[in-house]
Amino acid sequence: MSIEASAPPQLAAVAHVASCRLPTPWGEFTMHGFEEVAGTREHVALTMGDIADGEPVLARLHSECLTGDGLFSLRCDCGFQLQAALEAIAREGRGALLYLRQEGRGIGLINKIRAYRLQDGGADTVEANEQLGFPADMRDFGIARDMLDELGIGRVRLMTNNPRKLQTLRDAGIEIVERVPLMVGRNPHNDGYLDTKAAKLGHLFHGL
Repeated sequence: MSIEASAPPQLAAVAHVASCRLPTPWGEFTMHGFEEVAGTREHVALTMGDIADGEPVLARLHSECLTGDGLFSLRCDCGFQLQAALEAIAREGRGALLYLRQEGRGIGLINKIRAYRLQDGGADTVEANEQLGFPADMRDFGIARDMLDELGIGRVRLMTNNPRKLQTLRDAGIEIVERVPLMVGRNPHNDGYLDTKAAKLGHLFHGL
């Protein structure tokens, strides 16, 4: 009698390592720390309310943007989106924000500064990345699937303007039941940036 070998179990990309309280201007969240199993990056998630009850969870997958999130840059809409997402979760009393450490759409902080310099010279955000030898977007959202699994979240209502992110997440096995627009932060400094994201990356900014 032959015995068929079973496929080895797929290892998670991240491990949940710690949790704590995190009071914010929008309310008290629980902050969860994750480490990549086969890498050096660390990621966090902020959650509020009962997120493991099987109902769709209002969620945001937010890629790190030091300039927008921490230094209040007006060159992008990242900081505005981060704050709006936390406010929306607090308003519902339930949700999750995954903060992924992939600065500059994956090219890193120093290369992002180099890209900004090219944009100062007339390149748009996509051209700048490509002139540096990178794809327009290098982000990996596969780690989000494992973070959501660790948090007990099976279905999400995703706050995003990026339809490509929706498809990437669905391909990674994340069930998305609704896209929730997150249209905030347009200003004279990021008009061209947002227009390029719409024209070249397919972002949806209707009404912004």
